[in-house]
Amino acid sequence: MNIIDWILYIPLALCVCYLLLYAIASKFYRAPQYPEARMLRRIAVLFPAYKEDRVILASVESFLKQDYPKELYDIVVISDQMQPETNEALQALPIRLLTANYTESSKAKAMTLAMDSIDTDAYNIVVIMDADNMTTPDFLSTINRVFDSGIKSAQAHRTGKNLNTDISVLDSISEEINNGFFRSGHNAVGLSAGLSGSGMAFEAKWFRQQVKYLRTAGEDKELEAMLLQQRIYTVYLPDLLVFDEKTQKKEAISNQRKRWIAAQFGALRTSLPHLPKALLQGNIDYCNKIFQWMLPPRLVQLAGVFGLTFVFTVTGIILSLYNGGHEWMIAIKWWILSTAQVAAMTLPISGDKLFTKQVGKAILKVPMLAVTMIGNLFKLKGANKKFIHTEHGEHHK
Repeated sequence: MNIIDWILYIPLALCVCYLLLYAIASKFYRAPQYPEARMLRRIAVLFPAYKEDRVILASVESFLKQDYPKELYDIVVISDQMQPETNEALQALPIRLLTANYTESSKAKAMTLAMDSIDTDAYNIVVIMDADNMTTPDFLSTINRVFDSGIKSAQAHRTGKNLNTDISVLDSISEEINNGFFRSGHNAVGLSAGLSGSGMAFEAKWFRQQVKYLRTAGEDKELEAMLLQQRIYTVYLPDLLVFDEKTQKKEAISNQRKRWIAAQFGALRTSLPHLPKALLQGNIDYCNKIFQWMLPPRLVQLAGVFGLTFVFTVTGIILSLYNGGHEWMIAIKWWILSTAQVAAMTLPISGDKLFTKQVGKAILKVPMLAVTMIGNLFKLKGANKKFIHTEHGEHHK
């Protein structure tokens, strides 16, 4: 039993310690302060929109309220399988509307279409937003300041804009936890921040060259790999908010997570052969990213740690009673690991957001979601190929 115990404990302990390290680091992160820009750059803002009739108009109209000079930014909406009346309403706005005509929709294809359809030499920065995203009026001004300081890749702080169901609350908390682990925590120790899929900004020339190589629905992970291979640092901007619509139903979050897991495993499979070269070149950022993609999904890890803690506690007590020994002590290290896991999952979230009745009620759904996530591990075939969009409710804040 001791051998089985340690075989299970060691890999889980490595996973927990990895997350705990960045969770602690995130508490010490202080975002860089960028001076006023010496020049104003031209910016292309891409809104890939796949069946997003409910939300795209509100998002675009909101973004048009930027305090950045109107003549220096262009909004490009890539309409994919949206209703004619939605497209007509978009055409009435001062934006560029592109209509997708490809089969097997994907965000990568939408972004490629956009970059092929505009004069990319006319822009210095490309911003990627989701169709349901909203942000503050100073978004582009802040991005311009950041890039004026020499940054070539930036990730804004995505946060939930709808907390109307238990599932959306959990989805929002999950995003904040990941912001701590993979963005502020990474930047705090000098590593590149992970991308979130939207609220991203890149140097236009670099993005134009790389977008044609995107192949999967995990385009943010493909972009991460490209950036890290080329040693391009991504800065996280915690004070620059992008409000993202969160999934509201169990079925929607299940499909979303299934696609994310497939994207992670796909990125790992593609990047792993490059690990020896990255090690030889001392590319710590890229090596760290590959290790990160080896981690199990957070809910699966949580279920594994808590489940095995329970199993070894009960087994240890039974053996102690039967043998009259101290076998129960085998569970001590598992309880320490469970405590570390809880600390890692709660440190990135501020107390006023975590300790609420709404969150307490939502946490009761975690076991059900964990079981769903474990089931998704056996249903990943083809999940990384297609465009998916959030199931939106009738009302949006």
